[in-house]
Amino acid sequence: MDAIAALIVLCGTKCGASGSPLVTGALALGRQGPVLELDLSERATRRSRTKRWLVRYPRALPVGIFLLVAAITVLAIFAIERSEAQRSNAQLASRTTAIASALERRSNASSAYLRAGAALLATLDDIAPDTFRRFVSELRLDADYRGAEGIGWAMVVRPGEFDAFDQLLDDGAPVPAQFYPAFTGEQPYAVPVTFLQPDTQRNRRALGYDMFSEPVRRTAMMEAERTARPTASGKVVLQQEGGAEQPGFLIYMPVFEGAPGGRRLRGYIYSPFNAQDFLSSALELEDAGSYGVTLYHAAAAPDNVLATTTTEEVPLDQRSHELVTIANSPFVLEVSRADTGVLSGLSMATLIFGLLVASLLMLVVRMLTQQALEDEASLVWFEEQASIRNSLTRELNHRVKNTLANVLSIIALTRRRAEDVGAFADGLDGRIRALSATHDLLTNSDWGTTPVEAVVRAELLPYTQDAEHAVELSGPEVELAPNDALSLGLAMHELATNAAKYGALSQPGGKVSVNWQLEGDALVRVEWQESGGPAVPAQRGRGFGTDLIERIVAHELRNPVQLEFNPDGVRCVLLIPVREPTEFAIRASEAAAKKRLRTADLKG
Repeated sequence: MDAIAALIVLCGTKCGASGSPLVTGALALGRQGPVLELDLSERATRRSRTKRWLVRYPRALPVGIFLLVAAITVLAIFAIERSEAQRSNAQLASRTTAIASALERRSNASSAYLRAGAALLATLDDIAPDTFRRFVSELRLDADYRGAEGIGWAMVVRPGEFDAFDQLLDDGAPVPAQFYPAFTGEQPYAVPVTFLQPDTQRNRRALGYDMFSEPVRRTAMMEAERTARPTASGKVVLQQEGGAEQPGFLIYMPVFEGAPGGRRLRGYIYSPFNAQDFLSSALELEDAGSYGVTLYHAAAAPDNVLATTTTEEVPLDQRSHELVTIANSPFVLEVSRADTGVLSGLSMATLIFGLLVASLLMLVVRMLTQQALEDEASLVWFEEQASIRNSLTRELNHRVKNTLANVLSIIALTRRRAEDVGAFADGLDGRIRALSATHDLLTNSDWGTTPVEAVVRAELLPYTQDAEHAVELSGPEVELAPNDALSLGLAMHELATNAAKYGALSQPGGKVSVNWQLEGDALVRVEWQESGGPAVPAQRGRGFGTDLIERIVAHELRNPVQLEFNPDGVRCVLLIPVREPTEFAIRASEAAAKKRLRTADLKG
C-alpha cells in the first residue's frame, strides 16, 4: 500500500496538485483506520453496557423515575396519615372516657343529694312546703349540681286522697295550681309534682303534673321503687319547657314509710334535667375541644338523642362510643371528630419534599438521557467517518491501481513510438494531462457519475476557443461511470491531438462534430466526425493514438471501437456502457451503523 501511495504522489506531482492532498489524506487515514475503528467498536460496547437504558428509553426513563419517587412519597404519606389516624383514634377514645367520667360524676352528685333527701324525708311525719323549702336551701347545692332544674317532691296520691292533695297544693303552692291530667283510674295511684325548688317560673309549670300518667316516667319510678336506688328516666320533654321540644330526663329516688307488714311507698324525691344543660355542665369539667359530643339514651339511634354539640354528619370510623350509667340507667356517649380532608403538616411537608425530589431526579435523568443521546449521535458520527475513511481508502486503492495500469500502458506504447526522449516526454505529458483533466471532473463529482458532454468538452476546450475551427457537440444528457469517463477522456484526447496535428483542427475552416445518443438502456453511441481538413492519405503509418484507442480504450469499454480514416476526415464510433449507478461508499449508511450498535447492545 505504501509503494502504491508513493507512485500516486509521484504521479500527482507531474499531473498537477489536484490529486495530491486527497492521496496524502487517504494515506494518513489508511494508517490510522483499523486502530480507530477498533477503538470505536470498544466504545460502542462500553456505551451499550452503561447507557443503553438511557438511549433506549429517553422519555420513559425520566417519567418512570418521577413516578417511582412519587409512588414512594404517596406510600410515605399513607403511612404518616395512618399513624396520624391511629393517634387521633387513641386521643378520641381517651377524650370519650374522660367526658363519660364527667357525666357520671355529675349524675353521682345528683344521686347523692337525692339519697340524702330521701333519708331525711323518710323520718318526717308530715312534709310541709316550708319544711321542704328549708331542706333544699340547707343542702347548699354547689357547682356539682349544675345542669339540674332543681329538686322536687312528688307524693303518692291514691284514690280518695285527691281532695286532700288539692288542699295541700293550694296551701303550699306559690301560685294557684291544680292536679293534671285527670286521674283515669287505670293506674293504682298518681304521683303529682307537689313541691319543686328553687321556685322559678319554669318550675311552677310542673306543679300538679301527674308524672305517673306518662309511660317513660312511670317506668323509671317503678324501677326506682323496685331497687330503692336513684333511677334515671328515658328521653322525655320536661313540663318546664312549656311545650318546647327540648329533650330531658329525670332521676327518681323513692321515699318509703313504715307500714304493717313492711314498708309503703310515700313518694319520690327527684331532679329534672334539661339534657343539653346537663351535657354542657359535664363538658365544663372535661373540655371537648374540637370534638363533637352527643348523648343518647339506651342506644346510639337518632330517636334517642338527648343532647349534642355538633350538627354535622360524621362517618362511623370517626366516632367513639362509650356506655355511661347515669342513676342506674344506660346512656351512650358518642364523641366524634370532624375530618377536614386536609393532609397533616408532616404529610404536606413529605408531599412537597417528595415532589421536589421527584422533579429534580427527573430533570437530572433527563439531562443524562440528553447527554447519552448526544454521545450516541457522536459515536454514530465517528463510526460513519471511520466507514467513510475505510471506504475511501479501498476505493482510492482501486482507482490508483486502474490509473497506474493505464499510465503503464501509455508509457509502454509511447516509448515504442517515440523517436527520441523529447518526443517521448511530450507524448507522455499530453496523455497524462488528459487523464488529469478527467480526474478533475471525477473529483468534482465525488467520483460519481460524469456527463458525456462534460468529458468531451474538457478535452476539446483548447480548440473551442479558436475562431478558425468549428467544434460542434450534441446529444442527450447521459451519465458515465468513473472508469468509463476516464476511457472516453483518453479517446477524445487522442482524437483531438491527431486532428490538431494532421486533421480538421490543423488548418482554418476545419470542423469536428461529436454526437452521442442512447442505444437502448445500456449503451451510448459516441461518434467523432472530422470535416474540412486535409485529405487523409490512403497510405499512412499506424500511430500510438490508434493503438491506444483500439486496444486500451476498447478493452476498458468492453466494446469494439470503430475507427475509420476516410479521405474527407477521420470517423470514430465508441460504444460506451451506461452502467446502473451504484452508491459510492464515501458516506456510511446510518442504518448500517445502527445495526452495528444494536449488535453491540445484544452482545453486552
